[in-house]
Amino acid sequence: MRTTLGVIGGSGVYDIEGLEDAEWRAVESPWGEPSDALLCGRLQGVNMVFLPRHGRGHRLTPSAINYRANIDALKRAGVTDIISLSACGSLREDLPPGTFVMVDQFIDMTYAREKSFFGPGFVAHVSMAHPVCPRLSAALGAAAEEVGAPHHMGGAYLTIEGPQSSSLAESRLYRNWGCDVIGMTNMPEAKLAREAEIPYATVAMVTDFDCWHPDHDHVQVSDVIAALHSNADNARQLVAAIAPKLGPERTASPLGIERVLDSAILTPPGERDPALVQKLSAIVGRVMKA
Repeated sequence: MRTTLGVIGGSGVYDIEGLEDAEWRAVESPWGEPSDALLCGRLQGVNMVFLPRHGRGHRLTPSAINYRANIDALKRAGVTDIISLSACGSLREDLPPGTFVMVDQFIDMTYAREKSFFGPGFVAHVSMAHPVCPRLSAALGAAAEEVGAPHHMGGAYLTIEGPQSSSLAESRLYRNWGCDVIGMTNMPEAKLAREAEIPYATVAMVTDFDCWHPDHDHVQVSDVIAALHSNADNARQLVAAIAPKLGPERTASPLGIERVLDSAILTPPGERDPALVQKLSAIVGRVMKA
């Protein structure tokens, strides 16, 4: 099986440089409109599909993103693995702006988003104990080392609803919880990728310390924007470096993510809602054919 790497670009990352035969393709989804068309091409011999999470021009707030349509569109485009690039705040002194954190855990504090492809008429429960594919994360770490991007392996990403940032009391609470970075976009994205049987990994790109930090009030918007642009430049180099590390011939996830639905679906065939089955055609197609 060949690799088709999906890259979801967050704040400041709206395209991927160096794509051969690059073409924007609109992909329709029964779950609504994705954030944008998909930029498809090849990078160093690896098939790649890029999706700007907020749309080109950063049109969508974190809560307005149609996460289900995004993951469904990537699945329909043949994506086998997903790398998420996300701007975030740091909750640790030793993770300063400019650091790339290869997250391995999430805490989901969002409340206004659709978080599953499944529902009444077709029930499934996937495990999220280990939400990040270690194969992808290790490759990202090696790529960061190669391009000289400051990075940290492992960490807990707290996802808040937004679009406002956290209060000082909240920021201190999250630090007490042991969270490492804070952002607004990786949930329910990671959950939906797991339901779609697509291995997923995150590069959380630190732009600032959250408001817990004593120097937070001295940070200017221009400083955050400068960090955003610097991170975006490093992110593009990172993506270029990871392509050959994954290679055109795909290796399966050690977590068996590609077959997670084998033991997750509870509703027997005769009880499934036909309309929902139709909407789920891309997500459960492998299981339905088995």
